[in-house]
Amino acid sequence: MIPFDHLPGAKQWVSGLPLLVAHTGPIWVFGQHGSGVSTIAQWIARQRNSVVIEFNFLDGLLSWLNDNPRGVVASKQSIDSIGAKFYLDFLELRLWDMDEDPSALPNCLEYLASQEGIDPPFPPALFSLPCRGNLKELRNRLIRWQLLGQLPEPSLGNHNPQLLDTEDIASNLHILERTLLHRALKRSYGNRAEAAKRLGICRRQLYLLIKRHGDPLRGELPISSGLKRMAKIRHNLNSGGNQN
Repeated sequence: MIPFDHLPGAKQWVSGLPLLVAHTGPIWVFGQHGSGVSTIAQWIARQRNSVVIEFNFLDGLLSWLNDNPRGVVASKQSIDSIGAKFYLDFLELRLWDMDEDPSALPNCLEYLASQEGIDPPFPPALFSLPCRGNLKELRNRLIRWQLLGQLPEPSLGNHNPQLLDTEDIASNLHILERTLLHRALKRSYGNRAEAAKRLGICRRQLYLLIKRHGDPLRGELPISSGLKRMAKIRHNLNSGGNQN
């Protein structure tokens, strides 16, 4: 595990760890995927001689707390966001995203590289933001660069020469959809379940997108061009405009 004082936002929360350990009630540790939630929660639990539970469902949590009054919950959500404000005994610890504290990225990357046996110098692209997936994404970047020579792709926006070349909304939506799909597949190393999760869609929707735009990692070409769909979008847009 990366030393705590290397982690994003550590200056804001590391000094409070002794208070969490000494707290007589339960602890709620939360943060985005890959930010170290499970590792920090397990460390706190060991210091308190208590146990950790990965939060998935609200049902059963009260029963678990009755059996483990000094237990530690690891979650991707805050207490307020799941509507559990009645758990007033909890102390919360929110772990920061890498994007919130870019100054932490170099130390984290160099430490992960030493764990993987990867020697510097490192390409500047490895230190780029955004870093979706936080520490997990950083480790994946290093391994992908070492084994495949792949570097993170630049952020969307003006970096995509095709995007916004015209003012046609349907064409731009089609290009943006393809860009997001291919980026998610690459960042997931071709794992389609993870790509669907990154895109916030179900597996069936992902396969429809792959049919429309192809999968560059598996060398699959588009089966449908999407022209009918683009024509339908244009028709709907024009119809809406005429109604106004």
